[in-house]
Amino acid sequence: MLHNKQVRVLILNDMEKLERALFRLDQGFELQFRLGATLQGKNVTVYTNYPVQGEIFDRHKFQALTWVNPTGKEDDSDKFCALDLQIAGSYQYYFGYGNEEKNGGGYIVVNPVLRVGVDNHILPLDCIAIQTYLAKCLGPLDEWLDRLRVAKESGYNMIHFTPLQTLGLSRSCYSLADQLELNPDFSPSRKKYTWTEVGNLVEKLKKEWEMLCITDVVYNHTAANSKWIREHPECGYNLVNSPHLKPAWVLDRAIWHLTCDLAEDKYVDRGLPALIQSDRHLNAIRSVLWQDVFPRIKLWEFFQVDVEKAVAQFRTLLQSGSKVDKSKLKGKQLRIIQDPNYRRYGNTVDMNSALALFIPHGPSAVEECCNWFRNRLQEINEERYKDMQYHQEQAANCIVGNVVYERLADHGPKLGPVTKKHPLVTRYFTFPFNETTLEQELQLMHQPDKACHFLAHNGWVMADDPLRNFAEPGSNVYLRRELICWGDSVKLRYGNKPEDCPYLWAHMKKYTEITAKHFSGMRLDNCHSTPLHVAEEMLAAARAVRPNLYVIAELFTGSELIDNVFVNRLGITSLIREAMSAGDSHEEGRLVYRFGGEPVGAFVQPSLRPLVPGIAHAMFLDVTHDNECPIQLRSAYDSLPSSAIVSMACCATGSTRGYDEFVPHQISVVTEERLYSKWNPQATPAVAGEVNLQSGIIAGKLALNRLHQELAAKGFIQVYVDQVDEDIVAVTRHCPSTHQSVVAVCRTAFRNPKTSHYSDDVPPMFIPGKIEEIVLEARTVERPAGRYKKNEKSINGLPEYTVEIKEHIQLNESKIVKQAKVTSKGRSEFVQEIAFEHLTPGSVIVFRVSLDPKAQEIVAALRNLLIQFSRHYESGSAADDEAAAILRMPLTSIMSKLTLADMNVLLFRCDAEEQEDGGGCYSIPSWMALKYGGLQGFMSVLADVRPKNDLGHPFCDNLRQGDWMIDYVSNRLVSRGGVLAEVGKWFQAMFSYLKHIPRYLIPCYFDAILVGVYTTALDVTFKKMSSFVQNGSTFVKLLALGSVQMCGVGRFPALPPLSPALKDVPYRPNNVTKEKEQCCVSLAAGLPHFSSGIFRCWGRDTFIALRGLMLVVGRHLEARNIILAFAGTLRHGLIPNLLGQGICARFNCRDAVWWWLQCIQDYCTIVPSGTDILTCPVSRMYPTDDSSPQPAGVMDQPLHDFIQEAMQRHMQGIEFRERNAGPQIDQNMRDEGFNIQAKVNPDTGFVYGGNRFNCGTWMDKMGESDRARNKGMPATPRDGSAVEIVGLSKSAVRWLAELHKQGLYPYAGVTIHRDGTQLSVTYEDWDRKIQDNFEKMFYVSHDPMDPNEKHADLVHKRGIYKDSFGASSPWCDYQLRPNFPITMVVAPELFTVEKAWEALEIVEKKLLGPLGMKTLDPDDMVYCGDYDNALDNDNYNVARGFNYHQGPEWLWPVGYFLRAKLYFARKMGKDTYDKTVYLVKNVLSRHYVHLERSPWKGLPELTNANGQHCPFSCESQAWSIASLLEVLHDL
Repeated sequence: MLHNKQVRVLILNDMEKLERALFRLDQGFELQFRLGATLQGKNVTVYTNYPVQGEIFDRHKFQALTWVNPTGKEDDSDKFCALDLQIAGSYQYYFGYGNEEKNGGGYIVVNPVLRVGVDNHILPLDCIAIQTYLAKCLGPLDEWLDRLRVAKESGYNMIHFTPLQTLGLSRSCYSLADQLELNPDFSPSRKKYTWTEVGNLVEKLKKEWEMLCITDVVYNHTAANSKWIREHPECGYNLVNSPHLKPAWVLDRAIWHLTCDLAEDKYVDRGLPALIQSDRHLNAIRSVLWQDVFPRIKLWEFFQVDVEKAVAQFRTLLQSGSKVDKSKLKGKQLRIIQDPNYRRYGNTVDMNSALALFIPHGPSAVEECCNWFRNRLQEINEERYKDMQYHQEQAANCIVGNVVYERLADHGPKLGPVTKKHPLVTRYFTFPFNETTLEQELQLMHQPDKACHFLAHNGWVMADDPLRNFAEPGSNVYLRRELICWGDSVKLRYGNKPEDCPYLWAHMKKYTEITAKHFSGMRLDNCHSTPLHVAEEMLAAARAVRPNLYVIAELFTGSELIDNVFVNRLGITSLIREAMSAGDSHEEGRLVYRFGGEPVGAFVQPSLRPLVPGIAHAMFLDVTHDNECPIQLRSAYDSLPSSAIVSMACCATGSTRGYDEFVPHQISVVTEERLYSKWNPQATPAVAGEVNLQSGIIAGKLALNRLHQELAAKGFIQVYVDQVDEDIVAVTRHCPSTHQSVVAVCRTAFRNPKTSHYSDDVPPMFIPGKIEEIVLEARTVERPAGRYKKNEKSINGLPEYTVEIKEHIQLNESKIVKQAKVTSKGRSEFVQEIAFEHLTPGSVIVFRVSLDPKAQEIVAALRNLLIQFSRHYESGSAADDEAAAILRMPLTSIMSKLTLADMNVLLFRCDAEEQEDGGGCYSIPSWMALKYGGLQGFMSVLADVRPKNDLGHPFCDNLRQGDWMIDYVSNRLVSRGGVLAEVGKWFQAMFSYLKHIPRYLIPCYFDAILVGVYTTALDVTFKKMSSFVQNGSTFVKLLALGSVQMCGVGRFPALPPLSPALKDVPYRPNNVTKEKEQCCVSLAAGLPHFSSGIFRCWGRDTFIALRGLMLVVGRHLEARNIILAFAGTLRHGLIPNLLGQGICARFNCRDAVWWWLQCIQDYCTIVPSGTDILTCPVSRMYPTDDSSPQPAGVMDQPLHDFIQEAMQRHMQGIEFRERNAGPQIDQNMRDEGFNIQAKVNPDTGFVYGGNRFNCGTWMDKMGESDRARNKGMPATPRDGSAVEIVGLSKSAVRWLAELHKQGLYPYAGVTIHRDGTQLSVTYEDWDRKIQDNFEKMFYVSHDPMDPNEKHADLVHKRGIYKDSFGASSPWCDYQLRPNFPITMVVAPELFTVEKAWEALEIVEKKLLGPLGMKTLDPDDMVYCGDYDNALDNDNYNVARGFNYHQGPEWLWPVGYFLRAKLYFARKMGKDTYDKTVYLVKNVLSRHYVHLERSPWKGLPELTNANGQHCPFSCESQAWSIASLLEVLHDL
């Protein structure tokens, strides 16, 4: 019970590839892999690249995990393999079976553990508050502390630096000239700092300031002026290693020359000046492109064929008589081969395809053929020309679009006239040579020593597939000018592996290792465009240096699933999310809810639970450093409330330097060269270069960052976001152990309050609980500090705004709260109504709220009492000295006094059973009634609600609205009396606490109490069962609960009374007379239809289910009582079908007596000293066939006399008419159907009987439709000798013969009178007759001339066993049904192994469904797999459910089929047996899944075709569960 280690279970399903599902786990968790239904029984191997203990991680090295089978039995449905997760990173797993190594797989991401401070304490991920710094704006290294102190004094605990390396010519923070060198700007004159000094500074911040530092890594590109790229041009995409870029390069040079011409005003006369200002100018650009540029460079020629050259080559082949090589033909088209070097007219033709298509008929036709060939090539060239026109159209659009943004758009940079410094569009390729004419430059393309230096620039492509590299062959991004280009950076070309570009991989690996050595984490710049395999390799190198590496990235994939691919493969810890992406406060609040935390009042999840996909951990920033300034887009007043909303998120949070200081523009990563301000507590607003708590919102941010870290550290993991009005967002963070809350009310100011109207009417807020303090109240205010003027040396903010803030004050000290009054909504609600007066736009107020003192005490006491179930409740708990006495003893000590019959009441009982006792199952208005009155009814709903935290479910609503459900649980048990009443009183005592806590907490604590009681009850239940159950798998235990579900004692005894002379019979006082009455457990046939009243107990159902549900699980005494109770009702030599307490019994079935005999045999075999039952006294209810019912004790006989009577009567011949025959006992039966007959054929020993108007076996559907004219006609009479009855009788006579030999049974055989003479037949003789005749009469041989076959014309399947022998309708004998496997189990000696195996294979192929067995061969003309008892139409075969046993898939025969398969597989050899075990496990796994998911926690009576749910079926059927328990027992 007190399971504390966090275990997650990942269910593996065949062909389930989860590369896009994100599974995030913490270090210290255990991950278990278990097999889903589709893999049960298969020999599955799970592989992972998680390193073996002591080994270094190698992502390419996988090892197989070892399976652990907790039960050690053949039933290994609980087996698992596990990983103890102790190392951060991304790990892959996959699994396979048979010859397939990969049938599915995915990734797991293990979070790093971050540590800070001298004591190296943990910094939880949700505590992170990060601030970004552009490294180049920090100045010399020895001035960094003064500038970084701003982050410390503002309450941040992590700093993100843009790259610290030497920058390229553009001075962009992300264009690095040398990845290995520290930026020389950081070294003052006469001093050269190195990475060592940077590392020392970072370590100082970590130890002394408790701040971690991370920095960017840029893998995608390098500065165009990087010295090493000139020495190693193979590291970029150039015209030698990427000749597919040649056409794009040609276009790029042509556009550059257009730029030069425009700058020199050469196109003015064409209406295109250097200064582009209008649409007319844009149209002129298009005109010049189409009339001058494109025709001049003829790009289509790179994709065309030299027609005459190809025709000449083709003619030569034809004339030489060349033949087609058919093995090399690919399709029926003429194949054009793209020239790998991309020369003009360099494309060639696959002449093999030409020879196949253009065939000359005679020598004179060669030239005609060549002409056809020439025409086709000219068509293809024309197609290529059109393709290029399409690309040029897009290129023209992109060029014009670029010009619009850069020169015309209000939000663009407005570059002014076209010059070489500001070209028409950014160049796509480097050109490190002197410029000449375009034609001369194009010749360089053919000189490899020059062409290798024309390197493609990097950039990004709008709406591109992030998993595709846009510079690789197959992409036309450069040709179509779709790249938004960074002209200062060269895109790096890694290839697929280090061997493809050794220098680049080695260089970048070293860069990575330097970064990982000195920094706690990395931000992957431009992550979505970084080749995944490269980033994987680099991060593996980084983690080898720093195992707990913190990795963040900002992805622009537009898809959460594709985000997950990056997170999975790279092991990204946090994804950057931005509040600026929200268009309004409602969306901002939604992001808080989306990015972390669980709902307030969430359920406690078990420590061992399924692993479910999640979303990436968020780093939620108010703004990122490379995005526009919020002041420009919103207003300065919004900075504080939006920051507060972000700070309340249950994830990592942060900002960029400048936001808190009201810098009113974006601090450009490219152009900004000024330095950040330093920290000076005495600074004045007017002085640039220094800041303190009075600057911007720094004081507010300090308070918010402290609060953010406190909430995460103290476990405020629950989040509620309330949109109070269009501008006000209230965010609640709640701690589920102390139930303290922090509520931040933020009034955003997306619109400038100076120019937009905001209402003064602020709605009041209702805060549940007692407000302890105002943590902070702050608002943005103006001050007289002069207007903003951009400083030339320092990055400065708006001086005229600051924050007015008060911290840790009481309500009466607040300037924002007008009044707070307590409004109570009942005994457990303590609500404060807050009215605001100065909650102006830009204001924030944060309340700390506790439960009222009484509720705090109650919750603490309740948590203390729950510790017996889980240590989770220790935090926030306190003992209650005045707790009720019953709560001072452990619940187990009360529970252990309950019997299994009591457990039936505690856990189960469906509505019909509850109603019989004067109650009913709990019903939720506007929803539905629960399936059970007992705990399972509630647990089934909670099992669905809990994992999803579906607190809006009607079940949870009902709990919050009143105590009805709570009282139902306890009162129902108290009213029962006995030990159950003690459990009810325990509930009452627990619920007395529950009722006095706030209503929003009731669902989670109600669940906690029920989970504790339920799991305790199950533990006690299984301890009262056999070792088979106690040591069995979870599946066995779930099935064994079916015994508790079905076996109970109702208000009225269902069984006839047992002999007073019998020992160990349970008694109770009668409810009405108060006299002592027997209260034996009876077995319900099925829920809900056969659970109460006279329809609860059926002889056939009881004895088919008794072995599995009672004997196998160890309920021997109760099984004995049921056997003896039914024995007492013996009449005409038969056991009743419908028991009706014996008094209303119907003796209209031929098989129940044989199932009863089989159970007595099983009892004798399974139970220690089981044969003692044979001498137990049985009180005869009917001393003669015609006597009236007698009370118990009037006439007692030993059980063996009843057995003998049943055998004797059958051999003598049973023939009678049912009492009260007619509509009063059966309104559908025809008169002839009431005539009962059961006899034994003296020649074969087969029991036979019945007639075509009744149905004496389990297939007992009687027609009910007047309309279809099937009323009174049985669908399946199965008269004659039904195969399973022959098997059961064979089992009985064999057993009795053996018992007699052992001296345990007084009769050697039966004695009958026939034709006035007395005849004796020994059991051995009877046994021999059946043995000698069974296969002769029942096996349908492959020999068409088989002399034993009386109706060869009716055979339609061979190699099977008949369903009956001697039926009045002979064709019924030959129907394939699932009944002969029953005989195989109870009397396997009747079968030849090979014949039995073949017959079982046919049954498997034809009858086995997902859950059940088809009751009729689908090839049969009356087969219909869907049962609808309400349908009344003209169709004889289906009206009113006539096809009940003519196709629908029943579950209980599956058990016998699988047991038969197992028995005969053992005889067939190991290989066959192993395959059969796989089949058994695979079939059973579907039942396991059904059982787990079913709210009834049972298995249905039947399903419709192919396992579809049948609404007319019992949802849980005794024999369905029993027969599968027997399979697992056999296994």
